[in-house]
Amino acid sequence: MFTRRSLLGTGAAALAGTALHLPVAAAPGDFVTRQGMGLFLGGKPHRFVGANMWYAAWLGADAPWGNRDRLRRELDALVAMGVRNLRIAASAEDSPLKNSVKPAFRTRGSAWNPALVDGLAFALSELGRRDMKAVLYLTNFWEWSGGMMTYLSWTNGGKYLDANDPAHPWPAFPDMAAQFYASAEAVGLYHDYVRAMVERHAGDPTIMAWQLANEPRPGGSAKAAEPLLSAYHGWIQGTARLIKSLSPRHLVSTGSEGLMGSIERADVYRAAHGFPEIDYLTAHIWPLNWGWVDARNIAGTNEASFARVREYIARHIALARELGKPLVVEEFGYPRDGGGYDPESATSFRDLYYKLIYAEVEANPGILAGSNFWAWNGEGRPAHGDHRFRPGDTAWLGDPPHEPQGWYGVFDGDATTRAVIRAHAQALAAMHGN
Repeated sequence: MFTRRSLLGTGAAALAGTALHLPVAAAPGDFVTRQGMGLFLGGKPHRFVGANMWYAAWLGADAPWGNRDRLRRELDALVAMGVRNLRIAASAEDSPLKNSVKPAFRTRGSAWNPALVDGLAFALSELGRRDMKAVLYLTNFWEWSGGMMTYLSWTNGGKYLDANDPAHPWPAFPDMAAQFYASAEAVGLYHDYVRAMVERHAGDPTIMAWQLANEPRPGGSAKAAEPLLSAYHGWIQGTARLIKSLSPRHLVSTGSEGLMGSIERADVYRAAHGFPEIDYLTAHIWPLNWGWVDARNIAGTNEASFARVREYIARHIALARELGKPLVVEEFGYPRDGGGYDPESATSFRDLYYKLIYAEVEANPGILAGSNFWAWNGEGRPAHGDHRFRPGDTAWLGDPPHEPQGWYGVFDGDATTRAVIRAHAQALAAMHGN
């Protein structure tokens, strides 16, 4: 029988026994801290330009599907643009879901993937060499890395739903996935993983923050979410307390999309981020996914879309002020001109969108601590003409396996977008003298 003790006896040992050594001595000033509504590093305000690079541990693996040389080149390219913060997946559950990434970090039982465990440690060591910081999320609400639906399937007799299944249309998937919070057994398995992973990296100042999950939400519909709100908020505070008990020098955040991931209720979002163990607020902004812009008519819908983006940011700034904590816009993406996925297509509207987000960060120095665009593709290119990810692909892109490859990711050839990012990094550096 699978037990918590069996996992900790073998899984934690596997995590502890990987090849790369971990930092054992770090000065307090090496860690990012929160003071009121600001983040600080070495006694100075810490405001950052960041990217999402969920696949860093996969690239960092010493395995046929890894590529450490490419990882080094990608990090060098990001540093050259002024990017100093990467949001990275520190988990993936081996899953029956059709769009879940493989290989994964862990299985249902006590087996851990040493190549990915080492891959994450290698990636962190390379970030540290470049004076970069990481935000690591510890599971996923969505299917592409296994996530909460997979934990449920391990504990409910194998029942699960695939996202975007025509037989179970929206919001069937998020409504079922949210049942994770009320499953003591599923949460227990997740906490075992959290415990082992956080203990392993507790002394590493390269990590700015641990994140409970990628885009946790209490459900897809208000009807399903309402009875789960107590369990959802209990999971947030309980997990945050666990992380703080294991690694008190690291920050903790939820990974929430914001109001759109809180059944559009300010009280749900406010409660999730009001716990003292949660150090800062997060917001993700997806105009195309939310129907604010039409990919077939970006020019005609762009102005209205941008107005809604500004309003969304303003609402979260107000909530952050109310709670007295910083805010990070840690995911934002926009389609390429014409809605295509090829690196050759133009990015004029995306560039304007990035400028909008960056202008908001620059205009709110006392509360908007930073941002992470979604996502860095770098050298990666879609491996297939249909832009779909297939099992066995190793051309890792910022667009996860369930999405068209090239949809939102920034390629190394996107010169104008990279120039926008670089200009913002220079503006922040000038504002803060670093």
